[in-house]
This record gives sequence, C-alpha cells and structure tokens, in this order.
Amino acid sequence: MRTGMVALALGLLVLRFLPALPPVWLLLAMPVVALMLLPFRTYPLAFFLFALTWACVSAQSALDDRLPERLDGQTLWLEGHVVGLPHRVDGVVRFQLEDAVSRRTPLPERLRIAWYGGPEVRSGERWRLAVKLKRPGGLVNPGAFDYEAWLLAQRIGATGTVVDGERIKASAEPWRDNIRQRLLAVDAQGHEGGLAALVLGDDSGLSAAQWRVLQDTGTVHLLVISGTHIGLLAGLLYGLVAGLARWGLWPRFIPWLPSACMLAFGGALSYGFLAGFEVPVQRACVMLGLVMLWRLRFRHLGVIWPILIALNGVLIVEPLISLRPGFWLSFAAVGILLLIFGGRLGAWHWLQSWSRAQWLIALGLLPVLLALNLPVSLSGPLVNLLAVPWVSVVILPLALSGTFLLVIPPLGEGLLWLAGGAMEGLFRVLGLMAELMPAWTGPAVPLWVWPLSLVGALLLLLPSGVPLRPLGWPMLLLCVFAPQNSIPPGEVEVTQLDVGQGLSMLLRTRHHTLLYDAGPRFGEFDIGQRVVLPAIRRTGVAGLDLMLLSHADADHAGGALAIHQALPVSRVLGGDIERMPVGLPVERCRNGDTWTWDDVTFSTWIWDQAAEGNQGSCVLRVDAKGERLLLTGDIDAQAERAMLEEGFDVRADWLQAPHHGSRTSSSKRFLQAVSPRGVLISRGRNNAFGHPHPLIMSRYRWLNIATHDSAEQGAITLQLGTFGEVGNERAVRRFWRE
Repeated sequence: MRTGMVALALGLLVLRFLPALPPVWLLLAMPVVALMLLPFRTYPLAFFLFALTWACVSAQSALDDRLPERLDGQTLWLEGHVVGLPHRVDGVVRFQLEDAVSRRTPLPERLRIAWYGGPEVRSGERWRLAVKLKRPGGLVNPGAFDYEAWLLAQRIGATGTVVDGERIKASAEPWRDNIRQRLLAVDAQGHEGGLAALVLGDDSGLSAAQWRVLQDTGTVHLLVISGTHIGLLAGLLYGLVAGLARWGLWPRFIPWLPSACMLAFGGALSYGFLAGFEVPVQRACVMLGLVMLWRLRFRHLGVIWPILIALNGVLIVEPLISLRPGFWLSFAAVGILLLIFGGRLGAWHWLQSWSRAQWLIALGLLPVLLALNLPVSLSGPLVNLLAVPWVSVVILPLALSGTFLLVIPPLGEGLLWLAGGAMEGLFRVLGLMAELMPAWTGPAVPLWVWPLSLVGALLLLLPSGVPLRPLGWPMLLLCVFAPQNSIPPGEVEVTQLDVGQGLSMLLRTRHHTLLYDAGPRFGEFDIGQRVVLPAIRRTGVAGLDLMLLSHADADHAGGALAIHQALPVSRVLGGDIERMPVGLPVERCRNGDTWTWDDVTFSTWIWDQAAEGNQGSCVLRVDAKGERLLLTGDIDAQAERAMLEEGFDVRADWLQAPHHGSRTSSSKRFLQAVSPRGVLISRGRNNAFGHPHPLIMSRYRWLNIATHDSAEQGAITLQLGTFGEVGNERAVRRFWRE
C-alpha cells in the first residue's frame, strides 16, 4: 500500500512540471484506464493516473476561471466582498475580492485589487468598485520569481486597479482586522508590524529593510507565520503537559498523553484560525494532526506513513500548492529531519542534536533552494541555532499571550511591549549577521548537475560510516561551482530583461559585463533589486565592468543604486547625470567614446544640445563580428535626426526600440537608416502610456522589421556575433503561461 501512496503523490506532483495540460479526451481516458488496472498488481500505476487526472482537472478549472481576454485592460463596475487582511504600502491599498459580480459579464471567483491613494478598506466589507481589470500575468525572467504561477496557486483569476468606488456594506465582525489595528497601535518598541506578522500572518508591516535582513539570515520562516510557528506552539503545549506529568504535577486520573496531544492540536487550530488559516497553516495543521494521531495510536507503523498521508492529503485538497516554493521547502525539511534522526545507533546529546540538525538541514536544502532559484543564507545555520529558541520560547509566547490579553489593556500591552523588545534584540543580531554574510544567489545550474547534487546531499545526510558517503561532498558542490558556458571571443550574450515599463539590458563578452539601464523603481518597489540583480548573479558574474544609464528617468535608472550597493561596479556612465539618484557616482557619457572588450567594439553617442532628459539619452552601439546592436534609451525623433546629421553610423542588425515604441520616436528616416532585422521592445503590459503606439508598430511592419516584445515574450536573449535568432523566456513552456 505504501507503494500506492507514493504513486499517488507522484501523480499529484507531476502537475508542476507539465508544459501543457492534457487534452480533454486524454483526461477522460486516464481514469478509465486506471479503473481497468486497479484489480491487478499494477494498482500503483492506477493510483498515479487517478492523481494526475485530478490534478489536471483542478488546474484546468483554475485556468478557466481567469479573466476573458476580451476584458483584459477594460474598466468595469463590479461588486464584491473583501477577504483576508487588506494592507496599505506606500499609499497603495491592496486587498482581495471574492464573489465579485458585474452586470456586463461573469467574473473570476477571486480578484486581487490595488487602490492607489484609496481609503481604508476592512475585511468583510462589501464594495462597489470601478476596476481596470487585467488577466493574471507577471514579469518572466530566467530563474526569477514567477508571479503568474503564484497567482494561479492562489486561484486569483484577475488583478485590477480601482478607478472609483464606494462602500455599500460594512463588515459585521472584522475581528482579525480589529486585532491587527490593536497590535499596530500598541507600543512594541518599533516592531508592531513584526508582531502582526507573527500573530496574524500579515507581513505588510515589515519594511523592505527588515525583509532583506530576514532573507539574508534565513529567518523568514520565524517572523511570518508558517508551519514552523504551528509546530512551535504545539510543541510548547505538548511539552508543558509532558513536563508536568514527568514531575508528578499532572492529575493522575487524567491520562497525560491524550491530553497533551489534544491540547497541542487544539492550540495549533486556534493559532491557525487567528492567522486566517491560509494554505501553509492548513498544511501544518494537517501534518500536526497526523503526527498526534501517530503518537497516540499508530506508532507501530513508523514515521513514513504520517508524512505520506499528510503529503497526499495536502495535494488532494489543493493540487496547485506544488507551484509554491514553500511547499517543497517544508516537506523537504521534514524529510531531512526524518533522515537525520531515523535509524541511528545510539542517541545524540540534545545540544548535539540541535546543532547537527541546523547544519544538516542547510546542506540538504542547498540543492532544493538552488533548483527553486531562491537565495541561500550563509549565516542561516548559525543564526537559527539561537533565533529559533529565542522566537519559540520568548517572542512567540509573549506575542500570543499579549494578544489574547488585550481585553485587559495594561497587561496585554505590557506583554506586547516585552515581545517588541525581544524582537528588537533579535533584529540587532540578525542585522549584524546580514552585514557580515549576506545571502548568496547561485549561478544557473545545468539540468544534469541538479540530480547529482541532490544525491550528494542525501549521501551526506546518511550516518557516518556508510560506504561512498565522502563522495557526497564533490557531488553536492557541483551545484555551487556549476560549470558555465563560456562566451567565444568576438561574441556578446545579450539579455533584455523583462522589467515591465522600463529598460534593462545585460551584455556579456568573454571576460566583461555591461549593464545598460537598471530597470524602474517606484517607492520601495525596486526592480533593480528584485529582478536585475538576481539575473546578474545567476550568470555567475561577480561584478560589473560598466553600468551605462541612458538617462535619469526612474524607469531606466531607478534600480541603479541598489545594484551599485550590492555589486562591485568599476565604472558608471550616463546621460542627464544631474538628475541621477543621489549617492550614485556617475560620469558623463561622451560623444564618440570607443573601446574594445574581447574583440567586441563598443561606441557611444549623446546629443550635446539635448533640451530634456529623454533627448539626452546615451546611445550605445555594439559591434560583434560584423553583427550590430543599437541601444537608444528614450531618444525622440529630434535626437534621431541629430544623430544622423552628425554622421554617427547607426546601421545595425538589432535595434532597441527608442522610448519603448513611443509615437515621438522611431521616425521613418531613422528606421530606414538603421535598417534592422528586428527591434527589441521593452514595456509593461497594458501600460498607461500606450507603448508601443499603433502607428509605430505599423511602421515596423511596413519596413519588414520583426518585433520582439518583452510584454508578450518575457526576457529576450540574443547571441550577438552569430547572426542567430532571438530567444525568449516564454518559449519555455509552462501550463500556466499564456
């Protein structure tokens, strides 16, 4: 039967890796075949087919619930009620609507809404809103966070921006919202947002700086409610009863073991209910319930059965959870702990067990983190040795007790003040460790390396003395020092990153790296830090030889400061340097500068008489074995004319669309002079500027210029110097991508 359970899990998990969902006829045929196989010894295959069918049907229902294409970008009046905890960041109110209805058309079951400068929105309220709706989508870059998959995993069928709205029904019992307001209002020594994250799972109160510290130290799981917190609380309650029983303080007429299990599970459910019972909490409660049941009745079955049942139970309830990295990390961590402590001869001292568990979990999760394209905390094993007990024994009990005792304000607020002080001490230590050892983002790992590294990690987790165990080190380290494809002399690897309404292009020769523009930044939302920086690190590059910023507009230079602070940058050039971000050492781009890297020639041009920033964009021409690329920033038709009149050789095979395809750029004369094979357009989908303009697109078509659009194709790649074709990230098929 265990084989059947494993087959069931594999059938549910394989959904994550499908490039496309099976056609309807195949979905109908699979359960029929499974029923035919069920009576025979091939029942594991039958279980696999049943599970795969259910997973695909569930995924298809989520895809069918997306906003119709005809409504993409349209503004509709709708009504719906607010669920979850709305939050405000940088003046933007974000919340989710369910059961939304419109007179014009059916709508998806769940919508994710943003209201810029909107009023206070409370959970449970019903609103009538005019919303500009968009189909689920996101930036698509190699190895980056997949926002589209995240939306699908939460079954969000559309996103939208509020144009106008009115509250039509107040919330009857916004109890979680009220608790959050009370938590944010108390004096917790500046960590009110952290307490809200710990108690309610509302991470909107954590600043960008706090998020970076948590990520660098591998302690995100400690501050934002997850299965860790459910397990910590349950362990404390179970340990309390067990300790009282051991010390003879527990009533003899009440069996201590059932009481401990019931108290632990009841406390976990109560905590989960307080935190909104999101998917990670549901998963933790299911696993905890099975562990308690195993502890009471079924210990003779071993520990594998509860894990298999929990894995299948979670996946059957929500097959799309496999799209979320947290799912893989949580079950991988549980599996590693079982492997570490199972089948050992003799027992470790508790301190030895705790320390070994931390560094062995770090080793075991290393290939998993790299496969999921997540940063690896170098200080995590050391920090968690102290942070986990500090949070579990000090901060969490104080925070929960203070929250429940807010009905007695002096007592509850006093406990929360102490919790805030304990959290302040924790963040001081975490901040110091984050400065000493920031998180490491590994280079892209070839597909053949990852399974070898995984086998290496498994070997290292086995007890000492196991044959071939020392081979685990070189196998594991393959994912750290993965072989990289070298770029031949005279060629350039060009990547136009998908940064939304902005521009960032990474150019790599054999030994040099150049970044042309750094992507946008709006408030704390920094694409340079979130997209461009990880993309650079994934190439294995340790620093930049040159960061060239075309001009100072936020959609081109907004991410530059974050990149400059995180990476060694030998030199920064730019146009319009007077308006560049404060603290960025920028040299003025000069007309006619030329240099050669690895047999590739680079030349710059800038209009010295430019009247404003866009016109003053620094233009870069790249020549690799006779194949040329022209990067133009946001120049307009006047700058294009000046470039031609000054005699700058604009002939190129590839052109970065001036000003994202604006109507004021890409003049007919300029395009005829460049005569490119293709044009690369970087823009945001459904952007407010209407880029690229239909007139410009028709001009490209009239001149037989192929267009490659980041909004439709994601990140675009080109090997300059080979006269090859353009690649794009959306060509990598995923069933949730359009």
